[in-house]
Amino acid sequence: MKKKILTAIACCLLTATVVKAESTIEKSKLITVTKPVKKLNVSSFCKAILEGDYDTVKRMIELGEDVNQKSLGMTPAIFAARYNKAEILELLIENGANLKIKSDKGFTVKKYAELSNADDALAVIEAAMGI
Repeated sequence: MKKKILTAIACCLLTATVVKAESTIEKSKLITVTKPVKKLNVSSFCKAILEGDYDTVKRMIELGEDVNQKSLGMTPAIFAARYNKAEILELLIENGANLKIKSDKGFTVKKYAELSNADDALAVIEAAMGI
């Protein structure tokens, strides 16, 4: 009889412990720790490239925009290659974009086009480099 009572008490204690543990886990899910997010500022020139706005890119170049100025560690040509904006990439090359400049991560324009499966941009790059 004592054995049955002890077993019943042990089961009750174990059940209470599991319920308390689950309650603690549920409470911890409610707590969210937030970290400050670093604000990324892409230049307006590179934003126009990302949007595929050929006319704006052309106009900004005419107004003196530097076609090799990095934004977020990448040149405008890298943005065009990465997002397969072949027509804009041709415009950048015609206006002196240097395809040999690497990003801050050490990748070339060609590498970004390859990684992004940007076939049109890759064809433009290879034609410009004589590959």
